[in-house]
Amino acid sequence: MKCPFCGSFEGQVLDSRPIEHTSAIRRRRQCNQCKKRYTTYEKPEEVIMMVIKSDGRREPFDRKKLWKAVARACVKRPVSTETMEKIVSEIESEVSDYIMEVPSAVIGQKTLQKLLDIDTVAYIRFASVYNKFADISDFMDELKKIKKEHDKKKETKTKTKR
Repeated sequence: MKCPFCGSFEGQVLDSRPIEHTSAIRRRRQCNQCKKRYTTYEKPEEVIMMVIKSDGRREPFDRKKLWKAVARACVKRPVSTETMEKIVSEIESEVSDYIMEVPSAVIGQKTLQKLLDIDTVAYIRFASVYNKFADISDFMDELKKIKKEHDKKKETKTKTKR
């Protein structure tokens, strides 16, 4: 670290403390050359995750945008804010495994799966926008698919109880 007083690169850290509610660290330092003390703040460099849209455009990952989409799908449904926050956080964590870029289709599929696990109406709402349902037959096809999966799960639960 370069001393702000004399420009020397020789110094030592006297004290390090984390700053509350952030990932930054406050360090108290002393220059070995001029013996003056100064404070530095260190924080991890944030890497911006880019989302590759279906048309090839790239835009920064926007947690708020994902939150709004999930919240819109869950309007007037028995889904708590805590559950919606958990969904968004899980998706954000899962896409961080991608290096720098993630296809929007991956985010969409992860969102669909998580909504299906908690509320089928919210799932259908999100799917109708995400999959660009054109008419009622698209809705019916999706509902049939969900019903088939639901019946399988119900049948599996019944077999395990016996």
